[in-house]
Amino acid sequence: MTDLSHLADPGTEIAVRVTPKASRNELKADGSSIRIYVTAVPEDGKANAAAVKLLARAIGLPKSRLTLIRGQTARDKVFRVE
Repeated sequence: MTDLSHLADPGTEIAVRVTPKASRNELKADGSSIRIYVTAVPEDGKANAAAVKLLARAIGLPKSRLTLIRGQTARDKVFRVE
């Protein structure tokens, strides 16, 4: 698992690109971009929930500390650490 604990500061905004319906759940970070691949379908927020779960685990925070502030229905999303 990729370690993103340096992003755990409150107020940090994290831009990610989410790919739903992937073959496996995976988070890849290279340089300044973070890509999240989830097996969930993009219906009823299932892919968003799976993305939050993976991102929270990589940062080392509970899911409740991450808030989706932009990109509810888009592939490019911005999360804020609360």
